[in-house]
Amino acid sequence: MSKHTVKERLSYWFDNTMAKGTAALIGWLALVSLVLIVVASVLTMWLAPDEALRHDGWPGVLWLSLMHALSPGKISGDAGTAPFLAIMLGLSLGGIFIVSILVGVLAAGLRGKIEELRKGRSRVIESGHTVILGWSEQLFTIVAELLKAHASQRGSVIAILADRDKPAMEDAVRARVGDTGRTRLVCRTGSPTEPADLGLMSLNTARAIVVLSPEQDDPDAQVIKTLLALAKRAGEHPPVVASIAASRNMAAARLAGGPRVHLVDSDDIAARLLVQSSRQSGMSVVSMDLLNFDGSEIYLRREPALAGRSYGEALHAYATASVLGLRTAGGVLLNPPPDTVVGASDELVVLAKDDSLVRLANTAMPVDDRHIVSARAPEPAVERTLMVGWNGRAARIIRHLDGYVTSGSVLDVATDHPGAGAGLGDLRNLTVNVKECDGTDRYALESLGVGVYQHVIVLSDDRYAPRQADTRTLMTLLQLRDMQAILGEKYSIASEMHDENNRSLAEVTEADDIVISDTVIGLLLAQLAENPHLAEVFGQLFDSAGAEAYPRPVENYVTTGAPVAFRTLVESALRRGETAIGYRLAAKTGETPHYGVVLNPDRSRPVTFAPGDSVIVLAER
Repeated sequence: MSKHTVKERLSYWFDNTMAKGTAALIGWLALVSLVLIVVASVLTMWLAPDEALRHDGWPGVLWLSLMHALSPGKISGDAGTAPFLAIMLGLSLGGIFIVSILVGVLAAGLRGKIEELRKGRSRVIESGHTVILGWSEQLFTIVAELLKAHASQRGSVIAILADRDKPAMEDAVRARVGDTGRTRLVCRTGSPTEPADLGLMSLNTARAIVVLSPEQDDPDAQVIKTLLALAKRAGEHPPVVASIAASRNMAAARLAGGPRVHLVDSDDIAARLLVQSSRQSGMSVVSMDLLNFDGSEIYLRREPALAGRSYGEALHAYATASVLGLRTAGGVLLNPPPDTVVGASDELVVLAKDDSLVRLANTAMPVDDRHIVSARAPEPAVERTLMVGWNGRAARIIRHLDGYVTSGSVLDVATDHPGAGAGLGDLRNLTVNVKECDGTDRYALESLGVGVYQHVIVLSDDRYAPRQADTRTLMTLLQLRDMQAILGEKYSIASEMHDENNRSLAEVTEADDIVISDTVIGLLLAQLAENPHLAEVFGQLFDSAGAEAYPRPVENYVTTGAPVAFRTLVESALRRGETAIGYRLAAKTGETPHYGVVLNPDRSRPVTFAPGDSVIVLAER
């Protein structure tokens, strides 16, 4: 075993001491200053005793030495013997050296502290806050919606943890969202998959946790790792909301997150919404209105006065709210049979502008039977649909479309994507044909004979970055609309895009419906973060196995051209086994932000409908 010299040990001890940071450096400077002052005082007492007596002995000499060490400029006022002046000169030079180092150490320490604050590594000391883990385009939608939900609350906090620079995150959110009002935004830099970094967010006292799907390859792996990191932390945490891109990963995500995690199958929801929008114009707008916090919101309400009465009677029981369904011990039922009895422990699922406005009507509201049109079931017919483009969710979209159309219907896929047509086994009703076509090429589109189709779906090409893919989609939409105008053809056009900011540009193309999948998923995550108990309601709403929202021709429900109260429209839908929740006016489909959609309207105010208007109902397929 080798022996170390005293010099080596002292050097090693000194290095370890210096490594302790700014405080250790200041301590060493203080020690050096003390030694310098004591030595100078001793020399003054020995070599210049007369000067020492003139400065009141030891106390005065020590004070004089301290002042020269801290303020070297004091030497200009000194007078006395040569030894005294020499000592003061040496002391002043030593003071210059010490003060210079002290200024440098303090500057470096302050700079390091500012850099540490910039990194956002301090612990969040909050309670009742909403935590968002990760970073993606959905974050801006979620924050904007939470700001609306918290507009009347004081002291609400949104805390974000992402592997990004703290000021950059704050600037990005404020640039996209704007003023945060009464809600404070707190950003921290760290990895959501690291339990130590999660400890910065005070998860045990949070109100809800949102896990974002990152914009990278295999995003579900990152989400599952985050869920595992949350599960690994000791103690209880609030409900967790997360989105999963691929349905095949849902089981693994449930296992990783546990029972308190609400998972959103983002690709499946986007695919279902695009299919519905291609067949019923305005479906994406209806969904966004149901999900955002701008107008009416969904609440669960127990109403003892309605216990023992039928669901059909409950539909007319409220003056300022629309009933969507029931929440029973067995789960949520949207648009149950009209004769379903409301149990004493059941909760009504209602749509209202505010929870305080959910109250029973004082008197029964009459229905005008004269304006109710007899139910006419449309004859099923084969359909021809054109899909322009291809991406990773195209096969899922086709399988959902197969469940809606009549046997013998045809889907033609026009694309130059190399993966087109894959994964389309077990289709029951659709015949799928793949045609080679560049969707942005006008001559290629004209060669398809688009006029023979009833519906056109334009997909975003996943071979390109989102911004470039949206640009190509806009070019395709413009070409299709120009072809319609020139040839006088009529077919619906539904498209998907990535960026909500491109919706205003897409409006120029007059597409019937634009599905912004990231925005829809962001709205859903915000709703579940604010109201986790609504997870089952939205699960039913986006599940093809139950009741879904449909815009249907209003002329099939009530007479057009005459004033009709909405309660009459509700009764007409009820007689068909449907639940009416609003309408869409064709004359206002170009007006933002609701594009003619009115949910939970005033039940007494008469509206004059025209052909082309729609009633929005919850119904079976």
